[in-house]
Amino acid sequence: MSVRALLPTDFDDALVLYRHLTRDPVPVSTSFEAFRTVLAHTGTTVFGFEQKGRIISMITLHLLPNMTSGGRPYGLVENVVTDPAYRGVGAGRAVLTAVTDHARAAGAYKVMLLTGSARGARGFYEKLGFSDAEKHGMVLRL
Repeated sequence: MSVRALLPTDFDDALVLYRHLTRDPVPVSTSFEAFRTVLAHTGTTVFGFEQKGRIISMITLHLLPNMTSGGRPYGLVENVVTDPAYRGVGAGRAVLTAVTDHARAAGAYKVMLLTGSARGARGFYEKLGFSDAEKHGMVLRL
């Protein structure tokens, strides 16, 4: 069991997880090229928890350049998902901890995320130190 950056060869496992993450009408791209584009994007890393040769949990971290906070970057977390069969075993916690450690090592001054109100994940993020006391997440769907 380990957490690592995903590679293009992890596409099949990632696609399974993306399908667990989304619900209609949000489509999941099934394009290998789209996955490679995400992985190759500067500042973006998709981290995964690997168990017995299979990725069972993953999170995307975008490290973004910034002019405030002394020019330190900030992190934006997206697409947090664990295979339902493995929830509650610490895979999500391990991946999110690796993501925040990576952001800290890159000099980021904060990591932000949004979580859906219907998913029931708020308590999970709060246990790992995230708070909604300082800022409010807002979304404009395009």
